[in-house]
This record gives sequence, structure tokens and C-alpha cells, in this order.
Amino acid sequence: MYRLNVKKLGFAFGLTGALIYLGCMVVMATAGQEGSIIFFNSLLHGLDTTNIIRMDVPLLEALFGIVQTFILGWLIGACIAGFYNAQIKRR
Repeated sequence: MYRLNVKKLGFAFGLTGALIYLGCMVVMATAGQEGSIIFFNSLLHGLDTTNIIRMDVPLLEALFGIVQTFILGWLIGACIAGFYNAQIKRR
């Protein structure tokens, strides 16, 4: 069995999370509040996001959010790779 590179898988997860975060930012910037509500309600299987969508997010807060999302994604990917590698029998 092949071993997973912990750092590379962590980076891939982190970058994927950051891209999803950026996609969310693009939807909110282009669709407006009503369009964002419709989009996220559909995406979340009918969960009503009307009361939780905030359109006036400061740029610094969005920057912190994307960095935090990347870090959490990296940690999740690294944990998955580490747990996977721990289960492989060494020769």
C-alpha cells in the first residue's frame, strides 16, 4: 500500500477549503443578498439561511476567515493522511 504525504494532503485540503470560501465570497458579491439566500438555501437542502447571511462583512474579517479555513483544512487533511498511514502495515 502507498503511504500518503501528510503535508501534501493537508495542503490540498486547505487549498480546497480556501477555494470554496472564495467561491462563497464571489456568490455573495455577485448575487446580492436575495440571490445568496436562494443559492445557499438550495445548497443546504432547504435550510433557511435568511437570518444568518450577513452581507456587510469587512475585508479584514474575510481575510481572517479564508486563512482560518485554510488552516483547518490543512489540519483535517494532515489528520486523515496520518490516520491512514498509521493503519498501513510496514514491511
